[in-house]
This record gives sequence, structure tokens and C-alpha cells, in this order.
Amino acid sequence: MSHRPGTSAPASHKSAAKTPDAVTAASGQAPAGTRSPGQSPAPDDSGLRRSLSNRHMQMIAIGGAIGTGLFVASGATVSQAGPGGAVLAYAAVGLMVLLLMQSLGEMAAHVPVAGSFQTYATRFVSPSFGFAMGWNYWFNWAITVAAELVAAGIVMAYWLPGVPSWVWAALFLALLTGLNALSARAFGEGEFWLAAVKVVTVIVFLVAGVAMIVGIIGGHSEGLSNWTVGDAPFHGGALAVVSVFMIAGFSFQGTELVGVAAGEARDPRRDVPRAIRTVFWRIMLFYIGAIAVVGTLVAYTDPNLLRTGTEDVSYSPFTLVFARAGIAAAAAVMNAVILTAVLSAGNSGLYASTRMLHSMALQGQAPVWFAYVNRRGVPVRALGATAAVGGAGFLTAVVGQDTAYTWLLNVSALSGFMVWLGIAVCHLRFRRAYVLQGNDPADLPYRAPLFPLGPVVAFTLCVAVVLGQNYEAVFQGEVVRVLSSYIGLPVFFLVWLGHRLVTGSRVVPLEQVDVSGVRVEAGSGDR
Repeated sequence: MSHRPGTSAPASHKSAAKTPDAVTAASGQAPAGTRSPGQSPAPDDSGLRRSLSNRHMQMIAIGGAIGTGLFVASGATVSQAGPGGAVLAYAAVGLMVLLLMQSLGEMAAHVPVAGSFQTYATRFVSPSFGFAMGWNYWFNWAITVAAELVAAGIVMAYWLPGVPSWVWAALFLALLTGLNALSARAFGEGEFWLAAVKVVTVIVFLVAGVAMIVGIIGGHSEGLSNWTVGDAPFHGGALAVVSVFMIAGFSFQGTELVGVAAGEARDPRRDVPRAIRTVFWRIMLFYIGAIAVVGTLVAYTDPNLLRTGTEDVSYSPFTLVFARAGIAAAAAVMNAVILTAVLSAGNSGLYASTRMLHSMALQGQAPVWFAYVNRRGVPVRALGATAAVGGAGFLTAVVGQDTAYTWLLNVSALSGFMVWLGIAVCHLRFRRAYVLQGNDPADLPYRAPLFPLGPVVAFTLCVAVVLGQNYEAVFQGEVVRVLSSYIGLPVFFLVWLGHRLVTGSRVVPLEQVDVSGVRVEAGSGDR
């Protein structure tokens, strides 16, 4: 799944200037520094309903990371870096994600709110940093919804080429908006089954792939010959591996959704740690296993690997392997799976951005109008606004304004990585403040096992991925390519600094950081 940073901030500067008392009244959360370390956790007064079960949390985490990045883009990584280079890149990014999810898990189990890292950034770092994180993430997912609608129209053209793509996009947008408008539980159920389709597909792919490698299917085994073709297994050397880090990073983005969903989990102190501990290893098995199978069965020199994309599912690496396994209608099957992945990404995007906008409204970082929650516990105004932005983004692409749409995507391209960097910073600040204020980390529902090394290593790796995403353009002095690749960085910092200049907010001193948890009331979910 791919993600992205945001710029809708200026419109909310007046709201961001709310007094701490007003914020407290709206959200039920005290401003930084107002609770003593020994005080009981505050109740969750967001108005959202805690109706997501453990199975929902598990599948949201899995489904958030398995998408077109694996089913489509993985072929390009093998082509660019060879099988060994692709596996190494995914393993390195996977390690980074593990460390980041451990950091997020520690904070989300202790403070399970739908604002997640935006709330943590506001409380543990500064209101301006939280403001930038929140709008960055909201804009990212709103544009991702638009991108997935475009992809859905392309995928449907495989079966019904005569139907305009905007028809399918409008239909799917209405479907996803309706599903999210029902309840958090409806979103969870929808995501559970969409994710289940993706998981089953990967499992079947791994089983069929291994059977082909050992000669059970096809009656002939080429063994590891494709790992020695040309200059495999590391085609292009270290620089090629670095070049596919960004693709691998985009593939893993979405794992942080478990932090957002913690705000509506029935038992976040139990379910968030479970999701962090178990889901990561399943995802790593799926990704590393799938990349290894593709690299073993399809030579990196195969030109079809460079043609992967939703425009022609016939060249998906999964389709290539399934076709060689003799599975009838492999392209049609994978087209259906890719459609599932696209809808899953759109569903998750609508959910995540809606909750983020709602959370910012509660904290005075967005118009308070978006804080409204209906009797089913759904922030319908935030949902409607997000769906409208996603639809507008899609229409921008459909009516031929490709340049504007492309730049929107470029602005949002680094969003997920900025969120990951922010998670590492928030965790370092949270744990330092927690201990400084006389608390024992052993009292936390979940502790990141590798702190402080974990967030430091994750932060360093993430910076390397961000800066190295288009190093060739930098070295060659191609200004347009550099701008298109890195424009998200200055936009993020401009939003951050702009809010700081307008509101005068500063970094919260460690001794004043609000490290109190959130108490989840029994029976607060749907019945």
C-alpha cells in the first residue's frame, strides 16, 4: 500500500489557537503537564465506540501492509536489484518497520486514541509538530483514496472496457463511504474479509511457488539458477539495493493503521501488543517469501518484470508465476485480487483520514465542526469531507488535469515516511519523560524491547530511505525530478513552522509532558 504528506493546514490556524481549557473540554484529555505521574488514566471521551475486536485488529494490521506494493511493484524490485538485492531491501525495511511498530505499540497500548501519532506528537513533542503530523497524514490518505479510485477504474477495464472509469470510481467511493458511515465495526468487518482474500492469495502463491521450485508442479525444477543469471543475485550492487528501498518502504506503509485503530479497539491494552508481536512476522514471511519465490522462478532479466502495473495485470509477478504453474485464468484471478487490494487501501484510507481529522478537531487543530460524532460513534462530518477531497482528487485525474494530480501525489509521496520518523521521535520523548517523571516502564501495558536503540536505528534507516529515494536525480542535477521526489519534505516543514509562528507553540519540556494513559471503560463498544 502506498501513502503520503499534507498541506491543508493553513485553513485551520484559527482553530489551532484554542485555549488548553477548550481543548480539554472537547476531547476529555488534559493539556500537557496537567496531570501528576501517579494520577489515574483519563477516560476516553472522544465519542467513538470501541467495537473493533482482536481479529479485526490483526487483519487491519496485515491488510494495511499487503497490497499492490506486493502484488504489482515487487516485480520491479527484482528487476532493478536482482533477487538477492530485493530480498535484502525488503528485509532491511522490514526490520525498520518492526522497530517502529514496537515504538508505536508501546504508546498506543498506553494511550489508545484514534489520533494516534498525531496525538502523541502534540503531547510528547509540541502542538506544532502534532499539527504538521496530523494534516500530513490526513492529506496523505485523502489523496491515497483518490489514487485507489483511479486504480480501481483501470482494474475494472480488464473485464468491462466499455464502461468509463469514473463510473466505477464513483460507485466504489459511494460503497466505501457507506461502509465507513455504518460504524467502526462495519469498517473492521469489511477490512477483515478484504484482508483475508489477500492473505489467502499470498499463501496459495507461496505453496504453489515452492512446489514449482522443488519440481512438484511442472515436473521440472530449475533450482536456484535464476540467482546466478548475469550478475545476480545482487544486480547493480549496493546502489541498486538503495534504489528499491523506497519501493519496499511504500509496500510496508499501512502497518501504522493499527495505531489509529487502537482508538476504537475493545481491549487495546491486550490487542495492540498482540497485533504488534504477531502480525509483523506474518507480514515478513509473506513479503520475504514472496520476493524469494518471484526471484527464484522469474529471472531478473525477464522484461515482463519491468512492465508491472495495474494497467496490465498480465505482467504482475504473481500472474507470471501462477500462469507458469498452470493455474487457469491466472490473470483474471490476480485482477480480482488486485481489485480487492485497491478497495482495501481505499477503505483503510477513508477510515484513517476520517479519524485523524476528527482527532485534530477535538484538539483544536482543525475546525471543531469536524469533531461531531453521530449516535453510531461515526465522525460523519469528517468522513464526508475526506470522501469529498478523495473524489475531487480522482476527478482531477479523470478530467485530464494530469499535471495537477501528479503534483498532488508528489506532495504526498513522502507522507508515510514522515509519519514513521515522527513515531520514532515521539517514542524517544515519551519514554524519557515517563521515566523522568518518576514512572516505571514495567508498568506499561507493552514495552518496546529494544529501547532506546530501536527507535534510533529506525529513525536513521528511515532518513536514509527518504534521502536516497532519488539520489540519481540529485547527482545529475535534474531539478524537476528532484522537486517531484522531495517536495513533500519542505511542505511538511513549512506547515510545522507556519503553525509555530502563528500560535507561538514551543517544544514541551520533558517534565511537563503529559504521560498519563487513557482508561478504556468496560462496555464502551458496540453491543
